Amino acid sequence: MGRPRGGAPSAPAAVVTASLAVAALCVLPLLVVAFTAFDTGAGAAWDLLWRPRVGELLRNTASLVVVTVALTTVIGIAAAWLVERTSLPGARFWRVLLVAPLAVPAFVNSYAWTTVRPDLEGLTGAVLVTTLSYFPFVFLPVAAVLRGLDQSMEDSSRSLGLGPWPTFFRAVLPQLRPAALGGMLLVSLHLLSEFGVLAMLRFPTFTTAILEQFQVAFSNSAGSVLALVLIGLCLGLLTVELLLRGTMRHSRFGRGAARRALPARLGRWTVPSLLGLTLLTVLSLGVPLGSLVYWFAAGNAEPDVPELLQTLGSTLGLGLGAGVITVVAAFPIAWLIARRRSWLSVLVERATYVASSLPGVVIALALVTLSVRYANAVYQTSIVLVAAYAILFIPRAMVSIRAAMAHAPEELTDAARALGDSPFRAFVRVLLPLTLPGTLAGFAMVFIAVSTELTATLLLAPTGTQTLATAFWSASESIDYAGAAPYAAAMVLVSAPLTYLLLRSPDEEPAL
Repeated sequence: MGRPRGGAPSAPAAVVTASLAVAALCVLPLLVVAFTAFDTGAGAAWDLLWRPRVGELLRNTASLVVVTVALTTVIGIAAAWLVERTSLPGARFWRVLLVAPLAVPAFVNSYAWTTVRPDLEGLTGAVLVTTLSYFPFVFLPVAAVLRGLDQSMEDSSRSLGLGPWPTFFRAVLPQLRPAALGGMLLVSLHLLSEFGVLAMLRFPTFTTAILEQFQVAFSNSAGSVLALVLIGLCLGLLTVELLLRGTMRHSRFGRGAARRALPARLGRWTVPSLLGLTLLTVLSLGVPLGSLVYWFAAGNAEPDVPELLQTLGSTLGLGLGAGVITVVAAFPIAWLIARRRSWLSVLVERATYVASSLPGVVIALALVTLSVRYANAVYQTSIVLVAAYAILFIPRAMVSIRAAMAHAPEELTDAARALGDSPFRAFVRVLLPLTLPGTLAGFAMVFIAVSTELTATLLLAPTGTQTLATAFWSASESIDYAGAAPYAAAMVLVSAPLTYLLLRSPDEEPAL
């Protein structure tokens, strides 16, 4: 239906235009960063780049990314396999507990650990907190794929004489690759732009150094030079992810129903598996929630309820608005990537990822510069703040939508078009229902991220507007842990219900 002979159909003009418009918005801050970095001349920028301090920041950042991504990948895949593909008792219960850490902001987690272990700092502390905070980004997509895998491929492998482990590595693991790589990429981008955790644990990376240059040294050029290094690191990560992702099709279309895999019997490994998941849950959930309960009990002053409610309202409003706008912006790009893979789709996707790897403070200062010079009417309004959120968090929505779309057979949309549906009607009746779980998961991830975003909100929030994250940070910076506890608890309570949306498989195949 409309396919040129010998090739795939071209992408609709509306999708291409919308994707390019979103990519242009994401690229604007990058251009501002580049111009600012070389504002004092290429020689001065080069001198700033070759300082010993930059080498130290590069080692710290690279070490954090490599170690944390490796640990989150191992933990995420192992936990997903235990929950989805074995006879583990209480699998549904563990599924909820393993997603729940996403409801606890990473800097709240570091706040909890520093109150329990004041000596926790450096690379060890940073790896511990970020691993416990971010392993669900790998667990979620891998678990969703494991739930929908067809048993027939494993049966074929076993019929060829391969044992359980060779079968896992040769038949199962390749099918988990897109989901695992998407989760690893999200973890990496989080680590490149992380500030709150690393500031609390006194572990300097490019992000903390950039904010230091802007706040202490008042040097936009030096901060922008460091931001260019971050962009280079992000481009390297994106290139590796693109090469490893491959082009294999993962949707299933054909007669018959997929055969769900029978759970593997754990036997004597049941107790060690339960103990391991219990330890993981205690470290990722028990410590932060226990710390909040302690500081609530230890606090003598009553929380300012009207101020807390007003802050909660601002957070919910910004999260809802930014979540909807970001999902809408991510949809055409996700469609282009999943349906019409080409140099254009790769370019658009990479632009959004690179922009999101920058710290919030860099995006915020770039948008301040643009709004003051060219759109003064929106300066110090929520419009600029929501635009920053969309730039920072669009990959979170796009990864979920892309995964869902990759498992939604395009032939169903073609059939709707052949029966007379317009492109928009076919989208509403066929594609949107198939990708709805992934879309809702993307919205939930963006909403949670907005509710806990710190640096961009500090710089761009309209005068008098305060979010739960900024109120928490203000109290914790003053070592007022009891005063920070109500805002931390509110962030957890706001995020917790949304984790239900993340438990719905974003890329589960439709029943055909």
